[in-house]
Amino acid sequence: MWSCSDSCPMAGPRPVVLSGPSGAGKSTLLKKLMKEYDSVFGFSVSHTTRNPRPGEENGKDYHYVTREAMQAAIERGDFIESAEFSGNIYGTSKAAVQDVRDKNLICILDIDIQGVRNIKRTDLHPFYVFIQPPSMAVLEKRLRDRKTESEESLQKRLKAAQVEMEMGTDLFVGEK
Repeated sequence: MWSCSDSCPMAGPRPVVLSGPSGAGKSTLLKKLMKEYDSVFGFSVSHTTRNPRPGEENGKDYHYVTREAMQAAIERGDFIESAEFSGNIYGTSKAAVQDVRDKNLICILDIDIQGVRNIKRTDLHPFYVFIQPPSMAVLEKRLRDRKTESEESLQKRLKAAQVEMEMGTDLFVGEK
């Protein structure tokens, strides 16, 4: 378990974890917060082994790394949380959170449900916000409109979204 008190004292504000299924609106909300409140919030840029989507930038949207590099960093304990989805690894590094804290900003983390479970085992003590789409039909339309997924990948994301929405209720109820 990562202990912030060992390497990064909680001198600043508590982080905020945004979670919810892919296509629920997390990125839209995040971009709005970052645009309108850039002097308040800072984004923790996650790492991933997936390839960039059109328009995404390395170091801004994600840190795009090889599977080997990511696994080595996870084994070294460089990550607060990591999870595998659709054959790719995603994770939040300690350094990414510390970079935001060093600017005295509220760190926003965009984390999936698996990552939320991992973060709950740390002493990061963030606020949790679970974002749900208006309906599964709207979610499917959003994912299809991206045109970034094969039909098989899209169906996996939709099944995962259904599970995440059910789990989200259990995982986020009673949070302080």
